[in-house]
Amino acid sequence: MVKLRLKRCGRKQRAVYRIVAIDVRSRREGRDLHKVGFYDPITNQTYLNLPAILDFLKKGAQPTRTVHDISKKAGIFTEYRIKS
Repeated sequence: MVKLRLKRCGRKQRAVYRIVAIDVRSRREGRDLHKVGFYDPITNQTYLNLPAILDFLKKGAQPTRTVHDISKKAGIFTEYRIKS
């Protein structure tokens, strides 16, 4: 099963996260299938690749709770309901 989850990057005490589609059996820093976004909790910056995220959601990928909250703020799920 594929999940949309955060992958930690950055320095010590200055973490930034990539939002990736990854197999559930992989580690947090494991090999990802596709990079679909970026999240910086310190500056509260977010970049999301909407077509890629919608494509993975249609294929059955499950977002983690944190990715779900980030996506919800961006309004992805309203677009997902409209297109499906």
